[in-house]
Amino acid sequence: MLKNTSGLKNRVLNIALILAFVFFTGCDRTGDIREIKLGHALDTSHPVHKGMVYMAERLKEKSGGKLTIKIYPGQQLGSERELVELLQIGSLGMTKVSSGTLENFAPGMKIFGLPFLFQDRDHAFRVLDGEVGQELLSESEDFWLKGLTFYDAGSRSFYTKTRPVKEPEDLKGLKVRVMESASAMDMVRALGGSPTPISWGELYTALQQGIVDGAENNPPSFQFSRHYEVCKFYTIDEHTMLPDVLIMSTIVWKSLDDQEKQWLMEAAEESTEYQRKIWKEAEEEALRVVQEAGVEIIYPDKSEFKAKVDDMYDEYKKDNTMADLINRIESLRNEN
Repeated sequence: MLKNTSGLKNRVLNIALILAFVFFTGCDRTGDIREIKLGHALDTSHPVHKGMVYMAERLKEKSGGKLTIKIYPGQQLGSERELVELLQIGSLGMTKVSSGTLENFAPGMKIFGLPFLFQDRDHAFRVLDGEVGQELLSESEDFWLKGLTFYDAGSRSFYTKTRPVKEPEDLKGLKVRVMESASAMDMVRALGGSPTPISWGELYTALQQGIVDGAENNPPSFQFSRHYEVCKFYTIDEHTMLPDVLIMSTIVWKSLDDQEKQWLMEAAEESTEYQRKIWKEAEEEALRVVQEAGVEIIYPDKSEFKAKVDDMYDEYKKDNTMADLINRIESLRNEN
């Protein structure tokens, strides 16, 4: 199971309360109807949440109401880390997790943390929808987590509180919030910043109190979290494209029959197509909203940022598995 030594007693109590709330099972059966519980940390306006709602709708239609999904958004059932733990013991059916967090269970997911890996979004989709993506989705099954599909989470960029970041040197001396991801921490260090892991739910307060000077994320997350109320500089360097991953408890997955598994996978795949369509609109709207709220949007010379992270590629390629993934991903560039 996922381990964490800090605040262990509080975490155990929190998980116990959550378990009581979800009735100790991630999948309930009432007669011929089965209900899968899905918890996540996002706002209900977020396009990834809307993608999961669409999946629930399609699943209900496909199964004639025999297999349904009940969604608990906004950290109702716990933080992203706690939700993953609940999946591992089968007390929650499904959740959404960033690939940056999932790399703790599926080492290959670390590849997505390599800055400027993808040529563009189409290149990313070719990778995610192809052999590489399917292999990475299956990696976490040894940890009782089954990857179902990748949702578009756009590109991550820096936003800061005290000063704009127009070149990598501007990150020096700044404490930048990152996920609990080794690759994210390596990237921020390479660019000159000081990486500081903080949970998503605690970040707004951490920014207000000066515990960190900034963070990095995609435009919709920057908007829906209301971090733009504190951080007035948004640098669109688009350093990484970390997809969101829809994952399921292998315990709950194995409890489904073949027909139910087919319905669920079809609904998940259709929701991916739908979510990708609405993501671009959400990005454009988010940039408009934060700009109207007084955020200065900066478009830097990306080549300066790329040059700073070249050593990360050399380091990754020391690992044969990572080197192979990089080569396979690069081979998919510029395809029609």
